Amino acid sequence: MSPIVPYLTFQDGDASLRFLTEGLGFRVVTEQRGEDGALIHAELTRGEAVVMGGPGDVVHGAAPGIYLVVDDVDALYAKATGLGASGGYPPEDTEWGTRRARFVDPDGHEWTVGTYQPGQSWG
Repeated sequence: MSPIVPYLTFQDGDASLRFLTEGLGFRVVTEQRGEDGALIHAELTRGEAVVMGGPGDVVHGAAPGIYLVVDDVDALYAKATGLGASGGYPPEDTEWGTRRARFVDPDGHEWTVGTYQPGQSWG
């Protein structure tokens, strides 16, 4: 099985790292900076989840959507919106017995967070 690792485009690398670490609970594993100190590449983990990112423009005007499995959707949603996330929908119960929420981070990336574990049967 091949892992899928989303690559995010950061408009402000430092703000993005703060959002990912403080808001979503990721930990920086690798961080590379240019001579001017600007972030040029980062790799972050949260449990078994991995996200990479760096500067640049969003390709074809569409940002990737990301799903993140979490234990406490409400707490993470509160942290994320407190750090500038908006849009989407607030925490809700799903018809298959899990909880989820969706928001857009300050760089325009769409996140869905939920208790559902992808790849496991629910129906």
